[in-house]
Amino acid sequence: MKMTNHPSEVLRLGTRGSTLALWQANWVKGELERHWPGLNVELVTIKTTGDKILNVPLADVGGKGLFTKEIDDALLARRIDIAVHSMKDIPFMLPAGIEFGAIPEREDPRDAWISNGRKLGDLPPAAVIGTSSLRRQVQLRHAFPSIRLMPLRGNVDTRLKKVASGEFDGIVLALAGLKRLGQEARVTQILEQDLMLSAVGQGALGIASRSGDTSVRKKLEPLDHRPTRLAVTSERGLLAVLEGSCKVPIAGHAEFQAGKIVLRGLVANLSGTVVVEERISGNADTEDMARALGIKLGKQLVERGAGDILAEINQRGASR
Repeated sequence: MKMTNHPSEVLRLGTRGSTLALWQANWVKGELERHWPGLNVELVTIKTTGDKILNVPLADVGGKGLFTKEIDDALLARRIDIAVHSMKDIPFMLPAGIEFGAIPEREDPRDAWISNGRKLGDLPPAAVIGTSSLRRQVQLRHAFPSIRLMPLRGNVDTRLKKVASGEFDGIVLALAGLKRLGQEARVTQILEQDLMLSAVGQGALGIASRSGDTSVRKKLEPLDHRPTRLAVTSERGLLAVLEGSCKVPIAGHAEFQAGKIVLRGLVANLSGTVVVEERISGNADTEDMARALGIKLGKQLVERGAGDILAEINQRGASR
């Protein structure tokens, strides 16, 4: 009797079309197909608002969600089954009906300095640094008041070429993206957290699925890394209090030390002259505990002066 092959199950994965986004999506595809023989993961490329607007700093366009909204809409409309996002691009509140099906193990969350040889501390006065991230700008201004900052958008290759051509003395990029794209050799200096506190969720991926979709959630379970999930959940608790967006310079990073989460948070004014930074540690055995830790730190930052900074930035935006 001739055996017939059952058709493979198809899972549609939504992703942005950038080189880094496609690397991340293909990594998830490979892991899922490795864990579930017979599963066929199809990539569905979706253009987001953030991909369409390349000549304006993100802070002038809008808040977080610029790189996720269209993909989330496709997920809720069942045009795709899962979505892969860079966690640092995801708003502090997921849309109703969407959850994190998996948060894989985090890549190095630090930022990287790329130049044609000089380290950040060896730059001449009035050196030109490229970055459109307010978080990076304020920390650079605070540490190096004489530097000149210029906006920088585009994919990783585009940004690296601008350094090589001498357009900038150097640029700051996420180390995780450079490592994933095999560009780690271009790094001149890894910036430690004391100099450049990373963005909430930096280095981590968020694999989104529809709430209650138990079949998909089961498939994603092998990719979930609980320590990363708890650390990122605490960072996002901090973000929820501060209502972080691309318009506000907020940094936050959590890591496990001796079984406890140590969470650091930072808020600065746009000139980098006032920086409010706090840290907190505590047990975070569940997501609720991790989130509560982040919320507690966020409230401490507000009491220390972050609330005044955020109010000033929001007022400035409203008066434009």
